[in-house]
Amino acid sequence: MKAMYKNLFVFLGILSLFTSCRQEIPTVSLGLSDVYYLPRMKAYRFTPGFTGETYRWSLILPDGRDSLLSEEHYYTFVQKDEGTYNLRFEIIDKETPYIHNFTVNVVHELVEYSRYISRVLEYKPAPGQFINEIPEYVEGDTEESIRIKVEQSISGRANKLVSLGGYGGYVTFGFDHTVINVPNERDFIIFGNAFYSLVDVGKKGGSCEPGIVMVAFDKNQNGKPDESEWFELAGSEYYKPETKKNYEITYYRPDPNKTPEPDETGNITDSTYIKWTDNYNATGYISKVIFHKQDYYPKWLSADKLTFKGTCLKKNAEEVSGAGKYWVQYAYDWGYVDNHPNDSISLINFDIDWAVDNSGKKVYLPGVDFIKVYTGLNQTCGWLGETSTEIIRAEDLHIKKNK
Repeated sequence: MKAMYKNLFVFLGILSLFTSCRQEIPTVSLGLSDVYYLPRMKAYRFTPGFTGETYRWSLILPDGRDSLLSEEHYYTFVQKDEGTYNLRFEIIDKETPYIHNFTVNVVHELVEYSRYISRVLEYKPAPGQFINEIPEYVEGDTEESIRIKVEQSISGRANKLVSLGGYGGYVTFGFDHTVINVPNERDFIIFGNAFYSLVDVGKKGGSCEPGIVMVAFDKNQNGKPDESEWFELAGSEYYKPETKKNYEITYYRPDPNKTPEPDETGNITDSTYIKWTDNYNATGYISKVIFHKQDYYPKWLSADKLTFKGTCLKKNAEEVSGAGKYWVQYAYDWGYVDNHPNDSISLINFDIDWAVDNSGKKVYLPGVDFIKVYTGLNQTCGWLGETSTEIIRAEDLHIKKNK
């Protein structure tokens, strides 16, 4: 009998708790702690264990007001500055609403962050006259060993040039922290090897081989861009009608037994060296020039064709001599890699707030963990060969330089 009464009291207690949950919003842990200590510029993903109809993550301002952060189930927190941040998580649900208030103390990192690239995640160049040269291919190299060579070339202050080849060829890299999106400030800078040889009124040209920048935030915080959504940083040419969106090109491995077709100048040793086709029903070739005699197709890749997709910029080159001797590649205004000389600091840095989605709509990112640069032009300039973006290093503008 006592056992029966005991069970009855337990049941009534549970029923009373359930009823009170439906009448008012309790404060519960939801699998979240009350206090967190996190280093600055390091993202942390909060993963509540409960689910509901809708969600709300808010920052509690000093005056008590809420500032909405997110309405997703999960929230990834990252801050540039040290300090105390009071947050609130709410499950908005008719049956089981919940609230959890908690504090995040952002502290200085134990090991100082580097201003420079710390890792290269992927290197996949398109065919080009510098491929297999910078970095140098050695018999037996694999995608991984080439990736390591690229990482050694552009990480830290190494400043060794890496070529991305023709249109679409790319490199993906990251830092040892999240690059924070600071309002009204440029966030990172990327150096190439562009230079001016002709400066006219309103026009600057020379060797300007623009590369397009893509960025992604590591929402699941696994250190890989596997589930991250990529966004283009919309430069000066993005919204112009001559810029091709959703462009796609395929390159084909050249037949080693093919008979070369040189031009009459002798500067091009094979004008039909590597064939390409695109989704605009166009066909063309990357020529082989006399100055670079090695294979132009990446020798460490086994695929006999390579396909790249993205935005394709209007051709920027002009032959100004009338005799095929003097090519000028004009710089675009802003927003591209290897587009202006490295001393044009304001023209080679980037703002995360330029990010747009596939439809061209602006998006907000709290920071970025992955940066991809790809050659943005499908263009051949006679004896100069294909237009190919080069990169030597990148820096987070929010990390001070070490003396």
